[in-house]
Amino acid sequence: MAPQPFTGAFTQQEQLDDAAIAAAVRVMKTGRLHRYNTVAGETSEVALLEAEFAAWQGVPYCLACASGGYAMHVALLAAGLRPGEPVLTNAFTLSPVPGAIVNAGGKPLLVECTRDLVIDLEDLERKAVSSGARFLLLSHMRGHIVDMDRIVAIADKHGFEVIEDCAHTMGAQWGGRKSGNFGLAACFSTQTYKHMNSGEGGLLTSDDPEFMARAIILSGSYMLYERHGAAPEAEYFEQVRLETPNCSGRMDNLRAAILRPQLAGLTANIARWNDRYYTVEEVLQRSGLFHLPERPAAESPVGSSIQFLIEGISEADARQFVSDAKALGVELKWFGDANPVAFTSNHHSWRFLDDQHLPQTDEVLSGVFDMRIPLTFSLEDCAHIAEIVVHCGRLLALKGAA
Repeated sequence: MAPQPFTGAFTQQEQLDDAAIAAAVRVMKTGRLHRYNTVAGETSEVALLEAEFAAWQGVPYCLACASGGYAMHVALLAAGLRPGEPVLTNAFTLSPVPGAIVNAGGKPLLVECTRDLVIDLEDLERKAVSSGARFLLLSHMRGHIVDMDRIVAIADKHGFEVIEDCAHTMGAQWGGRKSGNFGLAACFSTQTYKHMNSGEGGLLTSDDPEFMARAIILSGSYMLYERHGAAPEAEYFEQVRLETPNCSGRMDNLRAAILRPQLAGLTANIARWNDRYYTVEEVLQRSGLFHLPERPAAESPVGSSIQFLIEGISEADARQFVSDAKALGVELKWFGDANPVAFTSNHHSWRFLDDQHLPQTDEVLSGVFDMRIPLTFSLEDCAHIAEIVVHCGRLLALKGAA
């Protein structure tokens, strides 16, 4: 017997709390929304957010940006990317990641994906050698963290810099160390579906003062870099302020104001997401119908979405599986679809790149299904939607056995 349909909305986020709303109203009443529009003795909301996020992340420097994609773009430029230069990145990611590389003037070189949905370290090493790439833009896609100790060792061995895309791992850890603190820089997103919600927004962190000085000037600070909340000392700006173009991508005070209260509650929300994630995972795992990506002991994730594989599934069956789940109110995304659907796409539809031969990734993605887990769902909701997914998986299995 089919479970009762689920009636919740997979794109409905929690409402902003009273503190965030009050902060937004306070900023709007001043009229000073631009981050550098301050009065004497005032520290802007953006500068306060930068200082608070840097402290939370455990790094000295933070730049608040207009989006996570902009943070990646400006990070590559600040790191010294040259026009036409190859940049290694995950084959399994979302299109803004290779898009940021192209926007910065680089050429994405895609690295194969494993069935545990992380970058393939053997293929990474092969392509690092063959390409001579100086940068890896490492996407912790959908919150899955590769062995970061091996990443650091490979980067050191072959002499490339690591820039982490932490859009899905804000607050996650590897070996007790926060995601984003393993390379030259980390890029975070505060887009609506991420772990803090300002509609759009991004944060860039680093412990390298020369890199961050260039990033701040690139972001459009003019000569107002001293008004940043987590910036290097003035000496690091003396040369770069005259040599670095303004590629405006600043965050405004309104977004910063609503993010600061959310940052204060982020640790508690990470625990809430993980409660929901493990509720869904346990039901799916128990069914024996799916491959759930391994979570190594060193990884402490943030489970705001879940992915699972049905290996060997045909295109027709994949579409039927998604359709069956939707009929019961569960929204699944399928990464094997050659055509992009909303936010979901794969490298075959990224025609702004050169075609790349990725047989392993193609095989993996042909069976990858993805589901959001918003905090608006209760634990009972999560158990319910997991049972619907299992029911649809059993229908598929019965069809195969017939």
